[in-house]
Amino acid sequence: MIETGDEGRVLGPLDIQRVMAALPHRYPMLLVDRVEELHLDRSIAAIKAVTINEGFFQGHFPGRPIMPGVLIVEAMAQAAGILAVESLGLAGSGKLVYFMAIDDAKFRKPVEPGVLLRLEVEFVQKRSSVCKFAGRALIDGQLAAQANFTAMIADPPA
Repeated sequence: MIETGDEGRVLGPLDIQRVMAALPHRYPMLLVDRVEELHLDRSIAAIKAVTINEGFFQGHFPGRPIMPGVLIVEAMAQAAGILAVESLGLAGSGKLVYFMAIDDAKFRKPVEPGVLLRLEVEFVQKRSSVCKFAGRALIDGQLAAQANFTAMIADPPA
């Protein structure tokens, strides 16, 4: 962990073991492979390595594999979940981060196998149980998708 002055604490890089400690998701639904940089209480930059081995490519679309937009948004949301639980000190607590709303989702460029999808998410508003985020997914610095979303942090269902 790197300590910085006015910016607060910066974590990273975080490997897959640390990602899995922060999120309950597992294959095939774990869509964050690595965290490059996490600025507590502010933002995260994470990576999803998109490979042809992903099950959804078999049917989306045969002969022209493209990552479904809903999974791109889910990847951004998982990065946001890591940001939230790390910033709120909830990693390993068993708390879950639930989607509440997705707004202004836009898809600019198809995400194909073989790319590293960079997920950049920042807090827009942070409260103890509800957070708002703005996210972007980039390929080689070019915008592939963006969305604003809201999530609730809660205990898992009984």
